Amino acid sequence: MELKNQKAAIPLVLLAGLLWSFGPYVVRNIDAASTVPWQYLFTRGSVIFILLNFFLFLEEGKNFYKNYLKIGLSGAIGSVGLAIAMISFIWSITNTTAAITLLCLAAMPFITALLGFLFLNEKISLGVWISIIIAAIGIIIMALSNDNTNSISGLIFGLAAALGFSIFSVSLRWRKETPKFTTVSTAGLLCCLISALVIINQDLSFLSTSKNQSLFATHGALVCIGLILYSVGSRHIQAAELTLLSLTEVIGGIFWVWVPLLGINEVPTNNTIIGGFLIFLSIFYYSLVIQNNKRFIGLN
Repeated sequence: MELKNQKAAIPLVLLAGLLWSFGPYVVRNIDAASTVPWQYLFTRGSVIFILLNFFLFLEEGKNFYKNYLKIGLSGAIGSVGLAIAMISFIWSITNTTAAITLLCLAAMPFITALLGFLFLNEKISLGVWISIIIAAIGIIIMALSNDNTNSISGLIFGLAAALGFSIFSVSLRWRKETPKFTTVSTAGLLCCLISALVIINQDLSFLSTSKNQSLFATHGALVCIGLILYSVGSRHIQAAELTLLSLTEVIGGIFWVWVPLLGINEVPTNNTIIGGFLIFLSIFYYSLVIQNNKRFIGLN
């Protein structure tokens, strides 16, 4: 899929971020979400796997399956990292506020930079180190506002999700010819299989209520559609600009669960607002000083 009008690239990326931003709102509408994480992961993983393979079939025809033969070690590592991120996300957002989960995910560019430095020998400039330190201070400030065990574990899972997404990003930069959509599809399949094993082992039901099932599937569909839009638009936008545009997901996600009209009314604490502001500041500065950043699902 190629854009005939490159001016449409920015609206496509913004729309992708907007679609992803509804994820936390969808999760907040799940009945007793903390009691059905494995059912959520099973359904969401299945939807991601099915939709992405359908898209690949439309794009490449019946030989799309050959992409799976090209994954290699980098794709396998990326799939595992992405699966860890998907699993950690639901445990994070059901144990702390959506704002903290999303702001942890917003720190992904810096975690990716550190992993690239450690495993790919990518240099980190002084400006990027400054951004990393500012973001770390923001996360510490958010952690100080959480005085109960559940909130702390939610923040830890949020950082684990960011780490998983960053592992995926580094795997793409390690071997750029690895099929990206196939790697994401494999991650969805891993989520599905791991969840199935847990469900069987704990003698749980594979399905939740009809309302929950529809929400699980909706979140998976939002991820897939946003992913496709983002991949098409990102080919025509510089990486530094993508970093700023991707904040649509974070800002929108916090807004949808806060605005009283939508029924959740989850108000961030003062420490979360202060810490979040520092993270946003670090990302803005980061986009000015780095030109080779790849967001965790930058498929250009």
